Amino acid sequence: MTATTAIAGGLATRSSVRGWYRRLDKPEFTPPDVVFPVAWTVLYSAMTVSAWRTWKAPRTPRRKLALGLWGLQLALNAAWSPLFFGLRRPGVAMFDIVALAGAIAGYVVVARKVNRPAAGLMLPYLGWVGFASALNASIWLRNR
Repeated sequence: MTATTAIAGGLATRSSVRGWYRRLDKPEFTPPDVVFPVAWTVLYSAMTVSAWRTWKAPRTPRRKLALGLWGLQLALNAAWSPLFFGLRRPGVAMFDIVALAGAIAGYVVVARKVNRPAAGLMLPYLGWVGFASALNASIWLRNR
């Protein structure tokens, strides 16, 4: 599932990065384009291990909730690239990424009681999504 999300995001991003995204007014804190695939490779790997650790935990209502939140964050993650790059709608993507951050935070809180390392593996992702939210907001405001 994580690999499918990564591939779909890459496909939605590829053509827009070459043209539309390069022409946008972006903030000074925008990382070079080469940073994004490296960061996402590491983050998707950590997400996968986190989900696996949660999946292998004893079956409880809390585990079920954690896995549901993990699935929700993955769906919201998968929606962001088509919204931002495919539809070229940074404002709409902003709503998605805020919901994504909430879903990740919810997962971390619940998963911490299911499998503490699984929750910890998602903290860099939560930080990156926080940074990406600030970047998304700045791009949206600069290019309205």
